[in-house]
Amino acid sequence: MNYFINVSYMISHIFLMLFIFFFIVHRYSKIVTVLICFFVFCLLVFMDFVKLDFFYGSDICYVIITVLQIIITQSVSFFISRNRNSKVVFTGLSASNYVIAGSSIATVLHILTRNEILSVIGSIIVHIVILMFLLFRIRNICLKSQESEYMKDWWELCLIPVFFYCSFSFIAFFPNTLYDIPDNIIGIIMLIITMFVSYVAVLRYLKSQSENMDIYWKNIFMEEYIKSLENQYYMIEQSEHNLKILRHDMRHYSRMISAMLEQKKYNEIRKITEHINSVADENKVVKYCNNLIANTIISKMMDKAGSLGIKVDLDIAIPKKIPVNDYEFTLVVANLFENAIICVEDFDKDKRNIYIKINCSNEHLLIHMKNKYDKEIEFDSVSGLPKSTQGGGHGLGMQSVMAFSDKIGGETGCYLEDGFFNIVLFVKF
Repeated sequence: MNYFINVSYMISHIFLMLFIFFFIVHRYSKIVTVLICFFVFCLLVFMDFVKLDFFYGSDICYVIITVLQIIITQSVSFFISRNRNSKVVFTGLSASNYVIAGSSIATVLHILTRNEILSVIGSIIVHIVILMFLLFRIRNICLKSQESEYMKDWWELCLIPVFFYCSFSFIAFFPNTLYDIPDNIIGIIMLIITMFVSYVAVLRYLKSQSENMDIYWKNIFMEEYIKSLENQYYMIEQSEHNLKILRHDMRHYSRMISAMLEQKKYNEIRKITEHINSVADENKVVKYCNNLIANTIISKMMDKAGSLGIKVDLDIAIPKKIPVNDYEFTLVVANLFENAIICVEDFDKDKRNIYIKINCSNEHLLIHMKNKYDKEIEFDSVSGLPKSTQGGGHGLGMQSVMAFSDKIGGETGCYLEDGFFNIVLFVKF
C-alpha cells in the first residue's frame, strides 16, 4: 500500500510543479525556473518518504511534514514569480487544489478497481486532462491577471482555494481516508466538479472586469483625442480667420510700404514687415509629425507642458502610416510624456526640461525620453522599469509601456545618468 501511495504522491508533485511552472509569470529564465521546480520536487518526494515510510503510522509526523510541504510549495511559487503579490498566492493555492483533486481520483480508482497499476495510469490520465483543460481554459486569464494592475488585492479570493483544500483534505485524506469511508467518494467527486465550476466562473468574472477597465481607459484616451482634435480645429479656424484679415490688409500694407519707399523711411518699412511676420507666426498651426493621432496628442501634451513653464526639446519623425497600432503607440508616448511632466513640474523653472526623441519607420521604432530627476529610484530587477512608489509593481503608465513593448517584441530599459532619468524603448522590425 505504501508503494502505491508513494507513487501517487510523486505523480501529484510532478503535476504540481508543472502547474506552478505554466501558471506563474517567471522572474527567472526558463532553465533556472525548471531547476528550482525540480529541486523542490525532489525535496517534496524525500519528505513523502519520511512521513509515509520512515515514520509510518505517526499522525503527528504526517501533519507536521504536510504543513512544511504546503509552506515550501507556496514559497516556491512566490519565489519564482515576477510579481510577488496576493495574485501569486491565489495561483499557488489553486495549484495545490487541482493536484489534490487528481490525487483523490487516483484513490477512488484504487478503491473501485483494487488494481494499483490501473489506478496509477488512471491518475496520470486524470492529471493530464486537468492540466490540459486548465492550460487551454484559464492559463491566459491567470497570467494576464498577474500582470494587470487592476484589482491588486486578491487576499479575500485566496480564501476560495484555502477552503477547497481543507475540504479535500478532511474528506479524502485526514483524519479518515476514502479507504476508511468509501461513501465519501460521491461527495469528493461533486466537490471536484464544484471547484472547477467555481474557478472558471471567478476567473472569467475577473477577466471581464479587466476588459471593462481596459475599455474604460481606451474611452478616456479617445475622449482626450477628440478634445485635442476639437482644439486643433478651433485653432485652425482662428488662424484662417486671422490670415484672411491679414490678406485683406495686405493691400493697405503694400501701399504704405510703397509710400515709405518713396520717402526712404526704411525703419518704418522694417517695422511693418516685422508686424506682418509676427501675425503670420502667431497663426501658424504647429505640426510635430505626419501621423494625425500622434500629432494630436503630442500637441495637447505640448500645450500642457507650456502652461506649466516646462521646456520641451523635440526630435520627432513619425510618418503618416506606422508599422504598429496608432492608438497603442500614441498612448505609450502620452503616458511617458505625462510621467515626465509630473516629474519636473515642481522643480525650479530652470530645471523643468524634457528631452524627447521619437523615430519610427518600417525598419525600427525608437522612443527616448529623459527629464531632470533628483530622487532615488528603485528599479525592478527583471523588467528594468522603475517601481511605483505607491506599491503594487509598476504604475499603469509603465504597465502600458511594458505591454506594448512585449507585444511588438521590443526592448525597454531605464537608467539614471548625470541627474537625468532616461527611458528607452527600441524595436527592430
